[in-house]
Amino acid sequence: MYDIAVIGAGPSGLTAAVYATRAGKKVLIIESTSIGGQIASSPKVENFPTYKSISGMELGDKLFEQATSLGAELELAEITNVKKTDKGFELVHDGGKFEAKSVIIATGAKHRKLGLSNEEDFVGNGVGYCVVCDGEFYRGKDVAIVGGGNTALQSAIYLSNICRRVIILQNLAFLTGEKTYVEQLKTKKNVLTVLNTVVTKLNGSDKLESVEINNNGNRQILKLDGLFINIGQQPDTKAFKNVCDINEYGYIIADESCTTKTPGVFVAGDCRTKRIRQLTTAVGDGSIAAISACSYVDSL
Repeated sequence: MYDIAVIGAGPSGLTAAVYATRAGKKVLIIESTSIGGQIASSPKVENFPTYKSISGMELGDKLFEQATSLGAELELAEITNVKKTDKGFELVHDGGKFEAKSVIIATGAKHRKLGLSNEEDFVGNGVGYCVVCDGEFYRGKDVAIVGGGNTALQSAIYLSNICRRVIILQNLAFLTGEKTYVEQLKTKKNVLTVLNTVVTKLNGSDKLESVEINNNGNRQILKLDGLFINIGQQPDTKAFKNVCDINEYGYIIADESCTTKTPGVFVAGDCRTKRIRQLTTAVGDGSIAAISACSYVDSL
């Protein structure tokens, strides 16, 4: 029986683990995929206090090292259900269950996909979502990025330094990322931005060879070695419908207090309803959720 189970090892979950272990609680971190959450895919983080510049992967590793050095434990598992019991909560996974007096949900969100029929077939064979993970495979080659937000623009900047050509494909008439990134991209001679454009088809046999795009009704084939999809995220919250209210978009309903409808269950980070989803707001949520969870456990 743990005092607090933190579901998710992204910035919010790891921050929660740091606060909870420092408060003397027995803490379990449960992660289904990889350490660091979505920030781990960011080539460069330049708006987080203390670091002028750091990769998202390195930042995630540092947070994890801090949490575990304080005593937090880690289990790799995917939670499929959370049940309220007389003793606390059962966190069900394929291999069994964990038990905890309190739960902090910090599962973040997953990469949003294009939804094309053969998209999954090309993942790892020309289609990717993380330039830090896969960008090096396309050194000296031609790639495109779908999206126009901060992640897409950061990815384009990163790839411009190693790829022969980078094409940004944005479905809107403008880029939505920060002005700093937009201005920086203007200095990159090997980056082309194509607006009002959507990807309609992926072509290739064993690997991606080209994509079909629709630009204001005009269809065109782009020969590419790689395509990175940076069009946002989807919250990963289906497993928590028994203990949380979830809105139409899949986000757990909670305010700045990070409390849910179930006493003892808290939510932090990108998976909760909020207006701004940034690294700093995620770690802020983590600290609030942890303090609240510690108070709940102390009251039992």
